[in-house]
Amino acid sequence: MAWSTREVAELAGTSLRAVRHYHEVGLLPEPERRANGYKQYTVAHLLRLLRITRLAELGFSLTQISAMGEDDDHPAEALRTLDAELAATIERLQRVRAELDVILRDATPTDLPPGFVPADADARLSDADRALVVVMTRVLGPVGLRAYADLLQEPAPDGPAGPEFDDLPPDADEPTRRDLAERLAHHLRALYVDHPDLAHPHTDAPGGAAFAAQTVGRAIRELYNPAQIDVMRRADALLRAGDDPAAPGPARSGAAR
Repeated sequence: MAWSTREVAELAGTSLRAVRHYHEVGLLPEPERRANGYKQYTVAHLLRLLRITRLAELGFSLTQISAMGEDDDHPAEALRTLDAELAATIERLQRVRAELDVILRDATPTDLPPGFVPADADARLSDADRALVVVMTRVLGPVGLRAYADLLQEPAPDGPAGPEFDDLPPDADEPTRRDLAERLAHHLRALYVDHPDLAHPHTDAPGGAAFAAQTVGRAIRELYNPAQIDVMRRADALLRAGDDPAAPGPARSGAAR
């Protein structure tokens, strides 16, 4: 008995398009044709088609199925490999679900590492501060990231340069810049005592300290206006000129105000 293409596809629980594709990629041998030109599929074709569809349902790619050949023996090694891949996928999906749960529950940002910025800290960061933190997470190493994460986990400090710095106009006058820089330097000096790793955040950067510093510096130049950058530079100079053993750089980030 022979079946048509439609009949063999229905028996195998697949589609005409799939059967034709399996012919095209060499997975399913072409059957003989009747005198009228119609294909006639045999039991051997049906069994091969059932094997292909079953392996595809299990998660094997057509390339992997092709590599197995037409041997109907139990593909134990391939199945073990697939099982390991599926286990890794399940673990990754479970981790993603756990992260999604935190994001949904705490309304935390999606572009930052899980738990890096708590919801209350994200709410008090300006857009520029938040963007700078995102950039830092891409270039800092574990020590630098942990230092900023620990700082952000703390309650909002009574820093001297929060909204005042955020609202600083590009043409702020000299006395305003000087006064703000002095207060910022004083505040940062205290932060470096409590969080010494903030003074050297680039030490263990994966791409090297120079690359991390250049990347963060470029982000600062693009995210903040000239007056804000000037205040940061002045604060940094004040810290370097003092007796403070730390040599911070950059002097300010949104996490350190």
